[in-house]
Amino acid sequence: MKFFVDTAEIEDIKELAATGLLDGVTTNPSLIAKSGRDFMEVTKEICGIVDGPVSAEVVALDHESMMKEAEILRKIADNVCIKVPLTVDGLKTCKALTEDGTMVNVTLCFSANQALLAAKAGATFISPFVGRHDDNGFDGMDLIEDIRLIYDNYGFETEILVASVRHVTHVLESAKIGADVMTAPPKVIHGLFKHVLTDKGIEGFLADWEKTGQSIT
Repeated sequence: MKFFVDTAEIEDIKELAATGLLDGVTTNPSLIAKSGRDFMEVTKEICGIVDGPVSAEVVALDHESMMKEAEILRKIADNVCIKVPLTVDGLKTCKALTEDGTMVNVTLCFSANQALLAAKAGATFISPFVGRHDDNGFDGMDLIEDIRLIYDNYGFETEILVASVRHVTHVLESAKIGADVMTAPPKVIHGLFKHVLTDKGIEGFLADWEKTGQSIT
């Protein structure tokens, strides 16, 4: 499963990229606003840090304006992935862009029916929001299972990008189901490294090593 980080904070992206485990980045208007920086500037900088897809979202709602914005965004770098909402105009834009060879991430997916439409429109990625699904009384993992089944039934190449990831269990369950990608805040990704027994084990090894009085260097 590919790991994307969901942030526009440059230092967080650099730190995770340095591990060699980061495959891409997702952003949205809210994350860019939170960073307090210029949209185009921060997107370009992110594209220079990671080799994988960097999702940059349009803010227009009609097809014609989305296409104009997409034309500007995809000139930022070769690894820009245009992010569009799951609406009629968003899917029209997705179809047009993918036919032109541009990566497209269809976002704000909350049903398997929507995911089916995005795949038929040629989306590179579909972003179902599992955390927000959970917030509204549904099981976000059920949604991922349904999309996986439908995509496998028909051989769709659209990658399932699990979004709105709130905790490490979302990551685990997504991997067990067979999601292609997950995107999570830096805090959640760092949480994947953590286990109390790992920490205790390191503590014990270091204590025993100190008793030997030896040094590797």
